[in-house]
Amino acid sequence: MSNQKILIAGEWKNSRNPEGFFSSRNPVEKRELPDKFPISSREEILEMIRAGKKAADELYSISPEKMGDFLDRFAKNIEARTEELVEIAHLETALPKDTRLRAVELPRTTNQLRQAAVAARERSWARATIDTKSNIRSKFGALGGPVVVFGPNNFPYAFNSVAGGDFASAIAAGNPVIAKANPGHAGTTKILAEAAFDAVNDTGLPKATVQLIYHMEPEEGLMLITHPMIGATGFTGSRTSGLKLKEAADKAGKPIYLEMSSVNPVFVLQGALRERPAEIAEELYTSCSLGSGQFCTNPGIVIIEKNEEGLGFLNLVAEKFKENKPGTLLSSSGPKSIADAVATLINAGAELLVGGKEAEGPGYAYLNTLLKVPGDTFLNNAKVLQTEAFGTVTLFVLSESADEMRAIASKLEGNLTGSIYSDKVGEDDQLYKQIEPLLRTKVGRLLNDKMPTSVSVVPSMNHGGPFPATGHPGFSSVGIPGSMLRFASLHCYDNVREHRLPKELRNKNPTGKMWRLIDGEWSQANVTAYQ
Repeated sequence: MSNQKILIAGEWKNSRNPEGFFSSRNPVEKRELPDKFPISSREEILEMIRAGKKAADELYSISPEKMGDFLDRFAKNIEARTEELVEIAHLETALPKDTRLRAVELPRTTNQLRQAAVAARERSWARATIDTKSNIRSKFGALGGPVVVFGPNNFPYAFNSVAGGDFASAIAAGNPVIAKANPGHAGTTKILAEAAFDAVNDTGLPKATVQLIYHMEPEEGLMLITHPMIGATGFTGSRTSGLKLKEAADKAGKPIYLEMSSVNPVFVLQGALRERPAEIAEELYTSCSLGSGQFCTNPGIVIIEKNEEGLGFLNLVAEKFKENKPGTLLSSSGPKSIADAVATLINAGAELLVGGKEAEGPGYAYLNTLLKVPGDTFLNNAKVLQTEAFGTVTLFVLSESADEMRAIASKLEGNLTGSIYSDKVGEDDQLYKQIEPLLRTKVGRLLNDKMPTSVSVVPSMNHGGPFPATGHPGFSSVGIPGSMLRFASLHCYDNVREHRLPKELRNKNPTGKMWRLIDGEWSQANVTAYQ
């Protein structure tokens, strides 16, 4: 057993006067792991903020190429420590070593770091805009203060506060990061921070470009995100915690980008139910149970018509939920939080069909759970019946008619995703056209004939959506370069002499490939061609 150091102001240091210590837990064996991680004091947090601000000032004059070099080096460092990272993440989360951590999530993490490196060097993300007649020029640039990143428990690499999408986007936009580890995988985060700090040293960035804090008291977290020197905050986690942070950040006038909760409704239309019910039932169960249901894109609500085909489909899904064993949850709080959510749904009028209790066995687990509710009951209590249960829990809403199905769509809250399953011969086209406009404004990503759990790391992806899925419907936490704009401010220059302008706004294209909006036209040319 050892007390782990924090990364602060360019050094790995023992925590001074910590508020206490905690350990991550092995979810399979329900035991604490040996390493102890400090709960930092306000004094340490303030030191981090000051060091982060100094790093932000120094990064202002560092080239995008060097930021790209750091991100590439970091990706290589992660790959060099693959086995170590897989072992510790498996111990802390129980996620499968080969099929999830090594084969899927770690490559996704290094891939998005490299995508961010490309975007930083190429610079088109900055959306340079040049109006030659007025000689006014603008672009997006760094915030001038550190970005605080809070990572979730369900993706120990790809959404990690040190290596995940928020981190990559903030760094690529030119900002230092203060990473707040998730207590569920503090050891994994420490190794990633070591790899990141090695990359900082290898590429000559300011020492405090990356800092790591493991835990803090809630009031200190609020102080951190509202401090005048902080540039912005990225948060992925529960709605309860997210709203507290948002309230504080909004009062302080500080940008905060939140991913909080989503039930990801799936509409299965009548023609699709007649055409391929078994196939869709298999897709639904696979999506619901992926990662033991601990995905933010887990389909938590399914809307069907209450008729022979619909009830037959419900029975198919119920059998799959019943016959399959539940997976291990990430933490000791998992079973209780799911039980609380299920109780809320039942008290609001839902009927339990399958599961509904903690699973017996050595690890943290909750039985695969399926519920149903009449469409009119849902409409009368829509807010409560959209309570998120972070596990393999799905609520079927049984609609009496196509009209009621449309009314249900209009009552949905903001979600990350929404799906519509339709038949392949056009029978469902009319109802699709009626539901789609209602669903479109309620979700960030609309899917057709596809479950929502897969989130491709491509520029066109939107992993965002209307409140309460996120704090702002105009931004995505996945999809570089778009996700970088969350951690940038718009810098405008009016009649500034050319040699004093940032290179992205000078007459000569700084890379020869950067896209700029010059007098209303997107171009890779030099400005002189327009004069």
